[in-house]
Amino acid sequence: MTSETYSQPGTARGQGTRWNKVPEVTAFFWVIKILCTTVGETAADFLNGQLGLGLTGTSLVMSLLLVVALVVQFRADSYRPVLYWLVVVLVSVVGTLISDNLTDNLGVPLEVTTAVFAVALAVVFVAWFRSERTLSIHSINTVRREAFYWAAVLFTFALGTAAGDLVAERLSLGYWLAAVLFALAIGAVWLAHSALGLNAVWSFWIAYVLTRPLGASLGDYLSQPSDDGGLGLGTVVTSALFLLVILALVVYLTVTRKDVTPQEELSRPAA
Repeated sequence: MTSETYSQPGTARGQGTRWNKVPEVTAFFWVIKILCTTVGETAADFLNGQLGLGLTGTSLVMSLLLVVALVVQFRADSYRPVLYWLVVVLVSVVGTLISDNLTDNLGVPLEVTTAVFAVALAVVFVAWFRSERTLSIHSINTVRREAFYWAAVLFTFALGTAAGDLVAERLSLGYWLAAVLFALAIGAVWLAHSALGLNAVWSFWIAYVLTRPLGASLGDYLSQPSDDGGLGLGTVVTSALFLLVILALVVYLTVTRKDVTPQEELSRPAA
């Protein structure tokens, strides 16, 4: 148990709760995360292109929806799968749009956006650790820690978008080979953690960044026309298909509570 004051759900805002506000990192977590990143890519393309909102209009609408969802998430007194993953989907879309706006609307080179987002993410981690003395995702149980958590998540999506686009542009791999490359990179992180002792916190966040370009590559492969190297399913079908799978998994987790952090984890000192 950390030095924070823990309290029952429903206590005044600003106090901690004894419940973790984010899910346990399981295989379900990574599957849903990758699906969310795919939706972030295809949904942004759909709203920007087929609905005619444009990049600026799409960014404004999705940012507003994200703010509303975050307010509800912060007011919740415990982890709720539907709410949590809704926020992740919206963060995925907004993170993609932030990177796209800088590159497409303002003409900022991908090298610059990748570096800027990497620095911004590092600043969040430094501020988080200096404030809380921990980066543990097993103890997201105060408003301040949750704010740091979601700021980190947003910048991982923006960084993953910029870095993924940079790699795809420089190497011209195509969607399928790009997906294989990022999957191998995630596998290397897992190997470094399990066999070489890479710190669990850093392993988690590195993999979290890499899932963004992995999911985007999968989404583009499924949605883009065959002439461009895709399967031609379109953004509507791809987005709807992945959203249905996400919904099914989230409902399953809501019922089974398989991704709720065990009480023994909550009672350990935060790392």
